[in-house]
Amino acid sequence: MKKPGLPALTLVMASMLSLFATAQANAKINVIASFSIIGDMAHSIGEDRITLRTIVGPNGDAHVYEPSPADAIAMAKADVILINGLKLEGFMARLIRSSESTAPVIETTKDATILRDPAGGHYHFNNGKAVFHAAPLDPHAWQSVANAKIYVKNITEAFCAADKDNCAFYQQNADRYTEKLSVLDSKITAAIQQVPPERRTVVVGHHAFRYFEEAYGIHFLSPQGVSTESEASAADVAGILREIKTHRASAIFAENISNPRLVQQIASEAGLHVAGTLYSDALSAADGPAATYLAMMEHNATTLAAAAIGKQ
Repeated sequence: MKKPGLPALTLVMASMLSLFATAQANAKINVIASFSIIGDMAHSIGEDRITLRTIVGPNGDAHVYEPSPADAIAMAKADVILINGLKLEGFMARLIRSSESTAPVIETTKDATILRDPAGGHYHFNNGKAVFHAAPLDPHAWQSVANAKIYVKNITEAFCAADKDNCAFYQQNADRYTEKLSVLDSKITAAIQQVPPERRTVVVGHHAFRYFEEAYGIHFLSPQGVSTESEASAADVAGILREIKTHRASAIFAENISNPRLVQQIASEAGLHVAGTLYSDALSAADGPAATYLAMMEHNATTLAAAAIGKQ
């Protein structure tokens, strides 16, 4: 058989190098997002240029999540790991250690405006048990749209660092998403402005909405110092009932990640009815009203406003 000459070999090698370069350019970066809200932002920026795995999915509570072996396997393949930080995801440090991942860990709250938790922590109800989350800094920074823009900036920078060839693509998506966030911020402000000032106090299960409160002027009451049992003590319930009366709370809401029994008990004793569900620490399922961050924040604002002004 006649061997190919030098020009032919050169063409073959050039073709192979071109194919290799194309494959490299088309390779997706493996992204791990700690929970659904960050996962949604990452998807909006990365679209089909990333392979995304979200550890804590819709309606899941990142405070109390227990990772699986499959999570560790996925983590080991990561190119970028996105977390909230501020001690929200207590499981992430050990998951990263056990997976032996060397991927950069990006705290999406870096440079965001962070509030201090006045109580030093709060409780989440999980499977009938109250689990205390100790945190001197309030981790729920995404409840401010201004902070959400910081999340987007940090995610975009992480993608650009991991995949320089597609940086312009990520930046364009981030710019479009940031514009949507500006529109969302205006919608929330307009919705809350419909509520008379004297009706802007409401009750929720736990302090996940202080950033929303600071940004938009709705005052949230929540039971504090509840026991580690499934029900609050009589003193806990009495305390929140006094606050409801003092502040003339206009509505009470369940949360998608929490056991609703405590909220239902308080509503019954306060003579209120549960006015709906707010999405605090997780998105809804895809067919729910809060399947994306944008939808979640708009749903919370319109639900709060409708209940407070009696338009449910």
